[in-house]
Amino acid sequence: MAVQKPIPITAQGLVRLRAELDDLLTNKRPAAAALIQQTLEESAGTQTDGEYEEAKNEQAFMEGRIRKLEEILANAQVIDETEAHNPDSVHLGATVTVTVGRKRQRFTIVGMAEVDPSHGFVSDESPVGRALLGRSLGETVDVEAPSGTIKMKIKAIE
Repeated sequence: MAVQKPIPITAQGLVRLRAELDDLLTNKRPAAAALIQQTLEESAGTQTDGEYEEAKNEQAFMEGRIRKLEEILANAQVIDETEAHNPDSVHLGATVTVTVGRKRQRFTIVGMAEVDPSHGFVSDESPVGRALLGRSLGETVDVEAPSGTIKMKIKAIE
């Protein structure tokens, strides 16, 4: 078996992922199994029912997510939050407020396991994350995006 690379994660991210895994194992997995059994019984064992197939597909997706979460948690390495909250420079785990033109945006730089752009969690490997890491308050950075270069000015580091 190959040695797995440590996965950087914030303490809050670790809690969120453990809670998600717990919910999948204790609530959603049993509910999915019950739904499969119910749809199988209702389709009189033909296994051609669309609801049965959909339930099996959802179960397969959920089992994949469970395996992924177990892998992440087995290799998780909680980052040093004191370094992340250093107001002098951007590190993994830092929350950064930037301006793009007149618009303010806020990002938390996280490892790949915690990415959730809809909530402002961007990967340290993303264009935004790479551009901000190691930078200081007041600096302007260039982010290479598919639509072109975006200039961001760092307004706050938390």
